[in-house]
Amino acid sequence: MLRVSANRVLGTTLLGVRVPARLYHERVVDHYDNPRNVGSFDKNDPSVGTGLVGAPACGDVMKLQIKVDDKTGKIVDARFKTFGCGSAIASSSVATEWVKGKQMEEVLSIKNTEIAKHLSLPPVKLHCSMLAEDAIKAAVKDYEAKRAMATASGEAATEEMPATA
Repeated sequence: MLRVSANRVLGTTLLGVRVPARLYHERVVDHYDNPRNVGSFDKNDPSVGTGLVGAPACGDVMKLQIKVDDKTGKIVDARFKTFGCGSAIASSSVATEWVKGKQMEEVLSIKNTEIAKHLSLPPVKLHCSMLAEDAIKAAVKDYEAKRAMATASGEAATEEMPATA
């Protein structure tokens, strides 16, 4: 029994050839064990953009939020909540680290391939990095939509004000 368990952990032999067990890269394990920026902001805050994405095939759901300095357009903070596997959690954690301190336009250039390469994700887990990229784009889109709505309502309010003579 012990030999069977050890073979599962350390790898098994198949016709005399050692087949290593699949293990996560140390960066995935680090971000899974010590995720950065877990939590959430008030979604109604006009300086917060929220991206909520999911992958129905595997059941992973990722919420990524960015807090933006309205004056500079720089992302000052980021938070995430993810329901999914270790690779999805690690991808979310890395994404929040990478967007902090960057301009809005700059974060849109973050690609899932960069996240996957950084975490050394196997091909079967690439969808996790794709979710992270999609969540970043959705959060930026949400923030820009809120900003456009606030600008439009601000213009409408100034039009309603009577001019004083």
